[in-house]
Amino acid sequence: IYILPNNKNIILAAEQAKSLVEDKKIFVVPSRTVPQGIAALINFLPDLSPEENLENMTSEMGRIHTGQITYAVRNTNIDGMEIHEGDMMGIGDHGILAVGKDRMEVAKETVAQMVDDESEVISIYYGADTEEAEAEELATALEEAYPDCDVELNAGGQPIYYYVISVE
Repeated sequence: IYILPNNKNIILAAEQAKSLVEDKKIFVVPSRTVPQGIAALINFLPDLSPEENLENMTSEMGRIHTGQITYAVRNTNIDGMEIHEGDMMGIGDHGILAVGKDRMEVAKETVAQMVDDESEVISIYYGADTEEAEAEELATALEEAYPDCDVELNAGGQPIYYYVISVE
């Protein structure tokens, strides 16, 4: 059994749950985001041993950079950025990547902070509160800005986050 927490705050709980089970072989794949979990699943190979799969899945998900676009619920200052209640925020793997009033602009700036010369794929998962037409507009803008990357658009349906975006 493989457990993919997809949240850095759940990894420890998954490890603790694993220790409570005696009659099953359980592996915790330490995925910190949904895109990392998806990458891990894609790289599961049935012909490998469970240990080899854990190593392969963990290694491959390490190539994924994740950005999440949401809104601020209060005024604060994080990573040297002044954030006001209602502002859009692009949250990356290691902190705030972008802040602004316009969700589309924050999404584009967040991706700009994640893309590098090695990037090949940008995956966009748009949330329950995002219209498909807006998500398509973002995908088109990213295709134009990063012609060397494949851009994938998916209806994620997630609450709270307008976009979850991965770059690999």
